[in-house]
Amino acid sequence: MDTHTTNAIFERDGTRFLPTGLARGPWDENALHGGAPAALLTHIAQNTAGPEFGLARLTFELTRPVPLASLEVRAEASRGRSARRVALQIEHDGVPMGRAIALMLREQPVQVPTGPARTLEPAPDECTQRYETPGMPSGEFFHHRAMDIRVATGSTREPGPAAAWFRLRAPVLEGVETTPAMRAAAASDFGNGLSWVLPFDEYLFANTDLTVYLHRAPVGEWIGIDAETIAQPNGIGLSSSTLYDAVGRVGMAHQNLLIRKR
Repeated sequence: MDTHTTNAIFERDGTRFLPTGLARGPWDENALHGGAPAALLTHIAQNTAGPEFGLARLTFELTRPVPLASLEVRAEASRGRSARRVALQIEHDGVPMGRAIALMLREQPVQVPTGPARTLEPAPDECTQRYETPGMPSGEFFHHRAMDIRVATGSTREPGPAAAWFRLRAPVLEGVETTPAMRAAAASDFGNGLSWVLPFDEYLFANTDLTVYLHRAPVGEWIGIDAETIAQPNGIGLSSSTLYDAVGRVGMAHQNLLIRKR
């Protein structure tokens, strides 16, 4: 499909969601970056569960690449008082592209011990290194146009663990306020690209799923990702990330990787 000239990552057309070029992923120019549909599914899960529930976990299985084309999302929620599970399915022309379960929990005040917060440093305004991975395409892509990325530790130009700050440059859905949970879901899919082990121009290491845990809603526009990737000679890998905001840790994210020689 032709991409749209809009400042949003998705437009809405009735019950359909139309991804723009800002949703495009690096592996296939006709498929989405995983962070784009993850953020969209988070929005739908929040609306389906109700405003009194917050996202505690999103498990998103990408059964096949989500195309840069018209999409529909089906959502159904359980009716628990303290916990609700929202089952989501993202489709193109009636064919499932991915399935997700969002665990939504009702918050309530509890007294817990407090201690010094572990933070990700340096802060975004003190970071000058940009996200530049050898072989990664540039242009109208989610990682290049939709995200402002500033490397905090390590280097995206070399293999190994790395940490960076992520801020959305565009709303996830046109006309809809982007919530903190949506920001976290959008950034969480970057773990395997941030901390890579094998060179992008020689290997594919796309994630087959994404699981995000949040123990509180992030504060502010910036989401910090501290990631480490493990690759095995059997063609399977794992990226694990700790998630931060300006105050401290907010959760974790994990991605299974399918590794193949190009």
